[in-house]
Amino acid sequence: MAKMEVKTSLLDNMIGVGDMVLLEPLSEETVINNLKKRFDHNEIYTYIGSVVISVNPYRSLPIYSPEKVEDYRNRNFYELSPHIFALSDEAYRSLRDQDKDQCILITGESGAGKTEASKLVMSYVAAVCGKGAEVNQVKEQLLQSNPVLEAFGNAKTVRNDNSSRFGKYMDIEFDFKGDPLGGVISNYLLEKSRVVKQPRGERNFHVFYQLLSGASEELLNKLKLERDFSRYNYLSLDSAKVNGVDDAANFRTVRNAMQIVGFMDHEVESVLEVVAAVLKLGNIEFKPESRVNGLDESKIKDKNELKEICELTGIDQSVLERAFSFRTVEAKQEKVSTTLNVAQAYYARDALAKNLYSRLFSWLVNRINESIKAQTKVRKKVMGVLDIYGFEIFEDNSFEQFIINYCNEKLQQIFIELTLKEEQEEYIREDIEWTHIEYFNNAIICDLIENNTNGILAMLDEECLRPGTVTDETFLEKLNQVCATHQHFESRMSKCSRFLNDTSLPHSCFRIQHYAGKVLYQVEGFVDKNNDLLYRDLSQAMWKAGHALIKSLFPEGNPAKINLKRPPTAGSQFKASVATLMKNLQTKNPNYIRCIKPNDKKAAHIFNEGLVCHQVRYLGLLENVRVRRAGYAFRQAYEPCLERYKMLCKQTWPHWKGPARAGVEVLFNELEIPVEEYSFGRSKIFIRNPRTLFKLEDLRKQRLEDLATLIQKIYRGWKCRTHFLLMRKSQIVIAAWYRRYAQQKRYQQIKSSALVIQSYIRGWKARKILRELKHQKRCEEAATTIAAYWHGTQARRELKRLKEEARRKHAVAVIWAYWLGLKVRREYRKFFRANAGKKIYEFTLQRIVQKYFLEMKNKVPSLSPIDKNWPSRPYLFLDSTHKELKRIFHLWRCKKYRDQFTDQQKLIYEEKLEASELFKDKKALYPSSVGQPFQGPYLEINKNPKYKKLKDAIEEKIIIAEVVNKINRANGKSTSRIFLLTNNNLLLADQKSGQIKSEVPLVDVTKVSMSSQNDGFFAVHLKEGSEAASKGDFLFSSDHLIEMATKLYRTTLSQTKQKLNIEISDEFLVQFRQDKVCVKFIQGNQKNGSVPTCKRKNNRLLEVAVP
Repeated sequence: MAKMEVKTSLLDNMIGVGDMVLLEPLSEETVINNLKKRFDHNEIYTYIGSVVISVNPYRSLPIYSPEKVEDYRNRNFYELSPHIFALSDEAYRSLRDQDKDQCILITGESGAGKTEASKLVMSYVAAVCGKGAEVNQVKEQLLQSNPVLEAFGNAKTVRNDNSSRFGKYMDIEFDFKGDPLGGVISNYLLEKSRVVKQPRGERNFHVFYQLLSGASEELLNKLKLERDFSRYNYLSLDSAKVNGVDDAANFRTVRNAMQIVGFMDHEVESVLEVVAAVLKLGNIEFKPESRVNGLDESKIKDKNELKEICELTGIDQSVLERAFSFRTVEAKQEKVSTTLNVAQAYYARDALAKNLYSRLFSWLVNRINESIKAQTKVRKKVMGVLDIYGFEIFEDNSFEQFIINYCNEKLQQIFIELTLKEEQEEYIREDIEWTHIEYFNNAIICDLIENNTNGILAMLDEECLRPGTVTDETFLEKLNQVCATHQHFESRMSKCSRFLNDTSLPHSCFRIQHYAGKVLYQVEGFVDKNNDLLYRDLSQAMWKAGHALIKSLFPEGNPAKINLKRPPTAGSQFKASVATLMKNLQTKNPNYIRCIKPNDKKAAHIFNEGLVCHQVRYLGLLENVRVRRAGYAFRQAYEPCLERYKMLCKQTWPHWKGPARAGVEVLFNELEIPVEEYSFGRSKIFIRNPRTLFKLEDLRKQRLEDLATLIQKIYRGWKCRTHFLLMRKSQIVIAAWYRRYAQQKRYQQIKSSALVIQSYIRGWKARKILRELKHQKRCEEAATTIAAYWHGTQARRELKRLKEEARRKHAVAVIWAYWLGLKVRREYRKFFRANAGKKIYEFTLQRIVQKYFLEMKNKVPSLSPIDKNWPSRPYLFLDSTHKELKRIFHLWRCKKYRDQFTDQQKLIYEEKLEASELFKDKKALYPSSVGQPFQGPYLEINKNPKYKKLKDAIEEKIIIAEVVNKINRANGKSTSRIFLLTNNNLLLADQKSGQIKSEVPLVDVTKVSMSSQNDGFFAVHLKEGSEAASKGDFLFSSDHLIEMATKLYRTTLSQTKQKLNIEISDEFLVQFRQDKVCVKFIQGNQKNGSVPTCKRKNNRLLEVAVP
């Protein structure tokens, strides 16, 4: 992987021109070509002095990582490539170190990336400011306010999938260290008309779609909503789904953000109820009805929607229905009630929906401000971030576009004023002569709109307030009379004859020549939208709502506070808000981000030069460049300037020991740069023409190449010398080692030769001695051999004699035996000739049986009853005898084993036998209990003084005394209890105090239930109607389940003469008070090892997880 190149200046390895103040030649074409060249190389940021131009890439770029944040942290503005982080860092450091309040103005048309730019600014500031739990909480709340406001204030438009339909200005407040304390948000002109109607291809506000897509079925039922978008008239269906947007996931994000910001659960619920009410308002439809007096009135077609709205908002249905059908006009002491026709009813419905949503949005902003406002009263530093709609020119431009473009005119005016002011202040600060700069002042356009006497807004308000018939046409006529001679106003119906034949200018329109270009406004709707009228009946109906939030949104509906004064118009309110904003901005140091949209397709890698050209014109970028470079195109502090160009002069290279300004003077004199091309300020060098700067850069580039060649030459020489010295040293070492090796090898050869000679001599001597010894030994062996042969001959002769003698004796014995046998047979034939076969058989059989029993005596196994060994039978005819003998022997040794038992041991084994019959092959826990003796009273209550009170309270014999876990009936948690079993009762006592909690007679115990698994849980079922069963059955957990169940079974059988039912099942029912609860055993992984856990799932299920 190639090593990343490190830039130390804006001018290093520039793609195009990073700062367009240096662009040469300067024209609209070169500006657009420069932006395109940088855009094609993923350089989306460009400077115009301290202004950042941002081109929306419509894709993610790897330039916002934490590493990038660290790169731009505490760096000079021009030190690295243009980036939004550089401007953010400059603003933050000015605020922190110089105590200057800052504002960042982000402008551009819809889809240019303003909202994303404001997020990047806030994320950068959050990353570089202080750390700590409290500071991190403030930062998180500030950042999480964005998703909430975007959900309620943003919508999909044809130009942008996440277009801000309101203006937002956020003041972030910092302490003296630069750590954030809180913030204040101001919103401007929410496009509330979007609530009731959206242009083709656009959507309503995001929150409606997010709620229907992401809410659970339970929440939708509670809000009386359905998930189908087509059910609601206020939602456009042609673009309900947006590619790449997950409304359900965004809904979860908004809910989480609201929680982080500080919204309570009931507040979130109230907000969603208002949103649902707005949605359902659009489904109310009206039908006409004629009254007796001939007047038309309206009636609601389907009152079901109205009923659901009233249930959501807590409004009396008859009150809201009347407010949709009648209008009450009050004048002094008189009240006049008139009916509303269908068109007026629809207008009232839409006006209510718009006002309800608009006021909800304002309430959200105020509620967020309450959460994020600074808690301390110390003096604060402020950084403002303005994200406001850009200049808008559509095919059909109405009142909203007129207001938005008026705001942009004011922003352009303050931009020019503050830019010139900043430029002039720097010239004065650096003691440079200021020259007047010619520029277009759009104050004349602002005056056309906002003049208190003849301004368009003033005339619109006047037309709205005058008595008589007021229409959009009368308003246009008034404009034509007053503004006809204004050079930036155009109308076909005005007195100015030059527009009479202008077919591009319809009769019902007027055109204003803004700084960004001419905009044609449709006059239709101006009067109604400026009036922003909501009937008093609807306000009073909303105030009567049982819904606390809705009631607070309509304070004017309170009958006790009726104000007959007409409310201010939308235009006058916005004009006042803009004036306040401008006043606020003028108190802060401005920083500008101008956003540009490269294409209308919202696609990456496409740069539409015509569209960009249009934006460059109305953003005034070319004029901004001219203002910046009217005096001097480039300026730089003396230290970095000298550091960058010092290699161009022998006197300043490599180190200049004097003041930096003197070094720069020497440098420029050496390079023979004309004096008129630069000026020396107090701390900066000012260069008039970009060509001069580029000449310096070319000289620096050439000099760097020469220096690189020199460095390479010196490095290669050093490398060769180092290599030679290393080779020489290596040769000496190798020669020394070789000489040592040669001498060692020669010594080894001499040594090995001496050893060979020595070995040969020693071998010859040894062989000589061996030959002598062998000769002596052969002589001795010859005498021994002769003697041995002689002794052998004598022995064989004697053996032959003895064998002959033995043969003679054996022959005599054989003859004698045969003779005796003959005699015996002769005698036998006389007496036993008839029954000889039977006698022989019986005799033989008797001998075999006798032999069998004698052998069995020695093969009998041990007396242990569990020893299963038994000798194999020797003969087949003894098979039945062999088996019977095995059975008799086993019974005998069992009796011998039983005779050893005491009475207590017999009782224990009887209990073990009973446990085997009850649980063997039924309960997985049984095998592990076989080897454990049944002890009964484990606690030894008689010996423990702690339980003296418990001992005194029990008069009967204690059969079992053990600590068990009693399972709580409500939540499944366990409590330790002492389990006591006597001859007649079952008792439960507190483990700590010994106090008896429950006493159950054994006659009331009907059944014991347990699972078939390896756990200690068991339930004791009580007789219904008994006193002990008032709270229900008992559920226990014990380590001695088998013993406790067996003793309880035997004791109950002994006392009641009835067998206790033992139920073994993985699911059984227990009675908890009045409810029957199912206890279910499941296999599961346990967090606490192999201990089973019990959890109450619901009113009918208790779940036990067994490992």
